[in-house]
This record gives sequence, structure tokens and C-alpha cells, in this order.
Amino acid sequence: MIKGCKICGISDTETLNFIINHPYPPKFVGFICNYPKSSRYIETKNLKKLLDVKKNKCEFVAVLVKPDQEILEKIKNLPFDYYQLYDCTPDEIRSIKQKYQKKIITALTIKDKSDVDKHKSFSDITDIYLFDSKGYEKSQGFDHNLIKNIKLNKKLMLAGNIKFNDNLKNYEKITDFIDLSGGLETSGLKDTSKIEIFLNNLNEIKK
Repeated sequence: MIKGCKICGISDTETLNFIINHPYPPKFVGFICNYPKSSRYIETKNLKKLLDVKKNKCEFVAVLVKPDQEILEKIKNLPFDYYQLYDCTPDEIRSIKQKYQKKIITALTIKDKSDVDKHKSFSDITDIYLFDSKGYEKSQGFDHNLIKNIKLNKKLMLAGNIKFNDNLKNYEKITDFIDLSGGLETSGLKDTSKIEIFLNNLNEIKK
């Protein structure tokens, strides 16, 4: 059963305000903090201004690819509820979690079953698992059959080439949360009309 969603790659005030004030807001809003290859990357000085809002019912997620000490110190006082971590070892995640006292979304990029099996190494430190494609900043997909029958001790979030107008019922038996970024964009920019359709559709299947 799908419990909610994450809208990722927010980088402008207009879109953020639209999302957090929506009648059916996402549970999570993600911000790309240290990955300049992504067109959705936002520098720390701009991030501070952007996040100076009332979150309402949303929780804010810092998306970090193998973060170093410098970026972790820069964002430590920003209003993030979760750190979403790519390319980190279990020990690195454990250290970050203990030092910064943030909940953790462990992001695993999936190509085959061996990638899925890596989740076992993070079972004691993650709060949510995110299964994503290998695309990183590109909206690529992966075979969702790889995760249909796995047993997890934590909630699961699914990303990777999901579209704003997909039939969300197709994901009900697979995941707890759906994560969209590129699927909510037109010409590389977040499209509030697509966000509107997606959030309304998600609300319908949650009833």
C-alpha cells in the first residue's frame, strides 16, 4: 500500500511553496545538496534562503552523494529531517547518523539482483530504503520485478523513471513511497500542472 510520496530536486521558491501548501502535499521534499552534475543541484547559500519556509506537513530531505565533511558541516543547521545518502558504506552512514542526528534514507542504485541484495548491509542503520536506477541525474528505470519479493525491516521508497500520470496502482504491492523528480518536469523544469495531477492521483489511491 502506498503511504505517500517524495518530490525531489526542488530548487525554486515558487515550486516549493506550491508543494508545501498543496491540499495533498508530499510526505517528503528532496533537495540536491552536493551533486553539481544534476541540473537540480542547489548551492548551499541559495539552499538556506529556499528552506526559510514553514514546512507544514512535509519533511525535508537532503540528497547527498558520498558527502564529505565540508558539505555535512555546511548543511547541519538547515531544517532537514532526513539525509538521503548515495554511495556510502554502512560505517559511513552510521557515523553520519550518530554525529548529525538525522534520519536516514539509504539509496541503492539497482541494475540486477546483486544490487538489491546490498540492502542487508544497511538494515540496522537505515530508516527508509530507496531503490533507484543507475541514472542518478538522468531519469532511468530498472526492472521492478527485482524487488517484488524481498523482505525488508524498514519502509521502501521507489524511484527511477516514474511518470506523473502513471497508473499508481501498479506500484501498490511494491513500495510504501513513490519518489519522482524528472517525471514532474517539462524541458528540465518542475511543472506545477504535472505535480498537481500526480498529487491528486496519489490521493485517490490512498483513500
